[in-house]
Amino acid sequence: MSAVILIELLMIAMTVHVIMYSGFTKNQKKWYILTFISVMICTVAEYFVHCGYYDKNFAIPLTIITVIQFSISPLLAVFFSGALGLHKEAKLASLFFLTNILVEIVLAPFGVVFYFNDNGYFRGNFFIIYEIYYFIGLAYLIVSMIVVGKRFKHRDMWTIIMVLVMLVAGILPMTFLKVHTAYMSIGMCACLCYIYYNDLVQDDTMVALINNEKKISNMQEHIISGLANLIESRDTETGEHITRTSKYVKLIAENCIKEGIYTDLIDDHFVSLIYTLAPMHDVGKILVSDTILKKPGKLTKEEFEAMKIHAASGGEVVRKMLNGITDEEYLKFASDIATYHHEWWNGTGYPKQLKGEEIPLCARIMAVADVYDALISKRCYKDAMSVQEAIEIIKNESGTHFDPKLVDVFIKCIESEKNR
Repeated sequence: MSAVILIELLMIAMTVHVIMYSGFTKNQKKWYILTFISVMICTVAEYFVHCGYYDKNFAIPLTIITVIQFSISPLLAVFFSGALGLHKEAKLASLFFLTNILVEIVLAPFGVVFYFNDNGYFRGNFFIIYEIYYFIGLAYLIVSMIVVGKRFKHRDMWTIIMVLVMLVAGILPMTFLKVHTAYMSIGMCACLCYIYYNDLVQDDTMVALINNEKKISNMQEHIISGLANLIESRDTETGEHITRTSKYVKLIAENCIKEGIYTDLIDDHFVSLIYTLAPMHDVGKILVSDTILKKPGKLTKEEFEAMKIHAASGGEVVRKMLNGITDEEYLKFASDIATYHHEWWNGTGYPKQLKGEEIPLCARIMAVADVYDALISKRCYKDAMSVQEAIEIIKNESGTHFDPKLVDVFIKCIESEKNR
């Protein structure tokens, strides 16, 4: 009795889990619920027929219960198959197994498969009819698990072997020794099949999510790169600046990790973000006129104030461009780079005169890379400086324009590359 209660409670728990679980479709849930409820019905029938206190006055009700049990048992394989995702196959197989129901109903009054007398339940001379259907059902279940394993490209033979061993351990004693433990093993196999298929679904879903994330990430990078190149072409007529500055910010960030600097903020994810989003640092220039961007000489005070708009509005421009194609972390990171890369360490920069570590770290790194590349590059308003001249300027502005720690890391990187 305790074993029957245990199986019933287990099947109820599994049924509730299926209902509450959001990872399956309604169709999959239907098949699983049919499986677990069928196991519950067969287990109770098995108890009343073989393990209860037999009373010959209840021979007819017990016959009906046994017909229901014998009719449902082979169908368990069909329900399993449907639950494992073989919906079409399960529907076709059910037509075959439904013949068993008709056979059981027709033959029940004649006692050729089973019968009850004054002493209890006995197998009829043609009990083999039920056994044939039952073993065909079991074979069908094993094949279904193999097919599902192949379909998911995760053919878990050990799970299939475990199910087979558990079924054999329950069915052979019932068949040859009349020890009725079959539905205990079937109940446990139902749970194991559920876990097996659930793991396959989770694995497949995870692979799909990873692939989708890669696609989204590639799309984001292409959009970011395209936008940056479009805006950069208005200023320098080339996308080389964004390529070089992306390389510099990555170099600084990676070497900060090696040097143990700002490691509470910089990790591999930070490096990936700053490398990907550095091209957005001048996206605000879309609001600045070509007259100012391409002016060959020094800007007037009014023109310089107009130029500052690209930083003041950079974050807003980023959010408008990227909203809906990326998450908040990306948006904030890109926005910080675009808005604050002209802030100075001593608080005299723009647009908000932030000071020291008030300036987001990604923008402080961007500032070093951006200025260095501007110094060594030819622009419409100036000639290119030598690397050594640029290094000296960066050194001299350490602690005023730039974060001293980042300057030290960057200078080491540049000088190391020069010596190679």
